[in-house]
Amino acid sequence: AFWLALFRIFVGLLWLAHAVPKFVDQETFMPPDGAFAKVVAAATSGTGWYHDFVVGTVAPNIVLFAQLERACEALVGIVLVLGFITRAGGLGGMFLTANFMLAKGTIGSTAGWSGLDGAVFVLSAMNFVLPTGRALGFDWFLARREPRRRTVSEQSPTQQAPTVSTTTGDPVHAEFVDEHPVDGQKAPPG
Repeated sequence: AFWLALFRIFVGLLWLAHAVPKFVDQETFMPPDGAFAKVVAAATSGTGWYHDFVVGTVAPNIVLFAQLERACEALVGIVLVLGFITRAGGLGGMFLTANFMLAKGTIGSTAGWSGLDGAVFVLSAMNFVLPTGRALGFDWFLARREPRRRTVSEQSPTQQAPTVSTTTGDPVHAEFVDEHPVDGQKAPPG
């Protein structure tokens, strides 16, 4: 579990390393002359649904999308470093990377997946799939909450217990029993 925490923190720091310079040195990232404008300009040269999205939605609101890009990168980095809602952070990282690969036109090529973009996508996907936040992260506290169990006394009077019939036609009524799991051995020693 400790290695999962180190992995998660590394990926979060990777996202922060990409996000922080976009805030510190805004001129190199923000439109009209920054890197974001160049990526958008390259994405408008293609065709298809993503081209239509970039031309019709992103380009007219380029400053808003540039702000969203750097804020989301920072947010993904922060939630992964803290181990808080890490699955959402991993999914966000996957979305940001796929979006960048679509903009560059490399999502369908080997060059896109064999480079840094493909690696960051896979690293983010691992944070989405694995419970990396449960080791040295705030997700551990969320996982420790015991799920609420419904007891018979909490049933509404109008709610009927489910009834099924056996193959002979005899009705079998379900019964709600307030029972907690047993810690330790599951059966008495024999």
